[in-house]
Amino acid sequence: MLKELSMSDLGWNPLHGVPSYPAERYAVLADRIGGILRSRNDIVLMQAEAVVALEAAAVSLARPGLSALNIITSTYGGWFGQWLRRGGATVRDIVAEPGLPIEIEAVAKALDAGPHIDVLALVHAESASGSLNPLPEILALARARGVVTVVDAVASVGGHRLDVDDLGIDIAVIGPQKALGGPAGVSALSVSGRAWHLILRDGAPRDSILSLADQKSWVDGGRRGLPGTPAPLEFFALEKALDRIEAEGLENVVARHALAASATRAGLAALGAPAWVPAAKASNLVTAVPVPKALAPAALIAAAGQLGVELTEGVGTAPARLMRLNHTGPRAAFQTVLSNVVAYGAALRQAGHPSDIAAASEAISAAYRS
Repeated sequence: MLKELSMSDLGWNPLHGVPSYPAERYAVLADRIGGILRSRNDIVLMQAEAVVALEAAAVSLARPGLSALNIITSTYGGWFGQWLRRGGATVRDIVAEPGLPIEIEAVAKALDAGPHIDVLALVHAESASGSLNPLPEILALARARGVVTVVDAVASVGGHRLDVDDLGIDIAVIGPQKALGGPAGVSALSVSGRAWHLILRDGAPRDSILSLADQKSWVDGGRRGLPGTPAPLEFFALEKALDRIEAEGLENVVARHALAASATRAGLAALGAPAWVPAAKASNLVTAVPVPKALAPAALIAAAGQLGVELTEGVGTAPARLMRLNHTGPRAAFQTVLSNVVAYGAALRQAGHPSDIAAASEAISAAYRS
């Protein structure tokens, strides 16, 4: 005879019984994201981490005969070019110096070199290295030449001002898990009419999670239930993240990130370890600092970890040997900025490298007082 078990006997968790996300609220979510992006373009929701949305943009655009200019300032830019090539597009890459933003002169030269470019792709702000690409200038060059633009704004949205319509971005890909402080399992794209025209030409991929053409059917069909099986936890979490952003005010969120970045730079300078990227070319998301040649990044990370502070190496920035101090999302606050810089200074000292922790602490405090 089978024993009757209660839910508690089975180890039932309330997270397993999350109610379905109401179908009528998807459109509301999309409109709220459009407000954050300052865009009246179509907003497409993706039930996946933002790298899937980026690949979907590439897959949906790529086909033989398409010509693309791909700006590489991180691993993600390299991936985007590979996805375009896999779909048959002709791709020219412009690769920045490791850990640095692209130079606008290099973009202008590539656009003028011919033949005509259909699509230009780039990352706005790099959380891999703390750099910021000159987005308005690049978009102005592309717009003047009738080029459709794809911008990876996954890290930058909420950390930097991003006016999609004013800038003329055709496809903006975002994820809420960075500066917006939301979940990682959902993402969104803003898609202009020009981009849809390019996507929906003959041969558009269909019947795929990576098909934006399939997502257009959702946009045109009333924006209710999403294709596939909904993941309600992610959408409820996204709602809460947007609630927080709207309550704080997007301009205040961006200003908070800018202050965290400037305070971090001030602290590092006082510490005797100035930041890697010049202030005018730096992002508000993370600040990268070169590791002294005689020191091992792993040892510094371990020493900071003993103080409960997580520092990480720059991604794809060799041979620069960069350490990243993260001040993105909820980390864009005085306590985290101070902890990051003090922990890095303490790690340097432990390795026998001088650092003025008191001066760094005062510089950060002064930045926040002002």
